Amino acid sequence: MTTIDYTNRPYFFDRITGQIVPEELEKTIRNFIVTENLYLSATREIVTKFENLNSEFKSSHERNPIHSIHSRVKTPMRIVNKLQKRGLEISVESARNNLTDIAGVRVICPYIDDIYLVANMLLSQNDIELIRTSDYIKYPKPNGYRSLHHIVTVPVFLSTKVEIVNVEIQLRTIAMDFWASLEHELAYKLAEGTNESVFSELKGCAEEIADIDKRMQHLFNATINPVDQKDF
Repeated sequence: MTTIDYTNRPYFFDRITGQIVPEELEKTIRNFIVTENLYLSATREIVTKFENLNSEFKSSHERNPIHSIHSRVKTPMRIVNKLQKRGLEISVESARNNLTDIAGVRVICPYIDDIYLVANMLLSQNDIELIRTSDYIKYPKPNGYRSLHHIVTVPVFLSTKVEIVNVEIQLRTIAMDFWASLEHELAYKLAEGTNESVFSELKGCAEEIADIDKRMQHLFNATINPVDQKDF
């Protein structure tokens, strides 16, 4: 039996801090902490790559194809909930084997073409392996959601070994991110009572925003010499 004080990680297990817990539970918590650090390291690797690409592009082409970069790692409780919903074993090993979105990086770009430019630059790096692509820009979800999703693996160099870690990357324009952020909030509030007229309106907004994205891309192409993407 061990006394555990994880004051810096209060989200692990409610009301467990400072209590005597069984050895097996203590082992599980420690495993989740180690795993959390591994996935945090993976997001840092990906974020650094995008930052370097953005900086290099700025110096050579005098503009940034990336507006902002955000990252997150699912909390252990969210991981457990997702495993439970899928009827899978509740363990670190099960999570790593079955979930590809524990670590996530979101890249916000000014224009649609920037999304594919930035994605191709990342995927051309020899330590990045593409596992799966879902192109919700060319093929939007039924609710109007648009974004380019890549599941990739990246090596994380630890003190005694190298771990290959899955990271979900979402790339979208500023306009797509605006819609997705507000839709997420509204959909959550409407979850208990589906309102078809509201969902229809949200889809309509997504289509209007997509049209604006295309018009802005056209304006950019008409006013600024496009970069030859074959160089990347």
